[in-house]
Amino acid sequence: MATTSDTPVLDTLAAMTVDSIERCGMDEDTLILTRLAALAAMDAPAISYLAHVDPAIKAHLTAEQLQDVLVAIAPVVGTARVMAAATHITEALGITIAMAEAEAEAMVKAEAQSRSKS
Repeated sequence: MATTSDTPVLDTLAAMTVDSIERCGMDEDTLILTRLAALAAMDAPAISYLAHVDPAIKAHLTAEQLQDVLVAIAPVVGTARVMAAATHITEALGITIAMAEAEAEAMVKAEAQSRSKS
């Protein structure tokens, strides 16, 4: 099967995520917190958490709720994985903030260029 996309792996992961969300009866908060707990349990890298930062923000999840998830799973997954997850979540938030700042800066520059041409 030939693929026409430049990002077939990302496209497949996105399609799997959409399918999972459509088939899941959980509310948005519970779904995201469950996925974050699963990422922590499997010692996922920061990049894996990145896909969940925006949905967590949109669901108005708090830092306390994220901490509660880590506290709840600590006896099951262990200290090392919980501490790694906390670090990876922090890294993902940092990446998200850096991307947002870069995007805002690019928009400001584009606006300034647009004004100077007028």
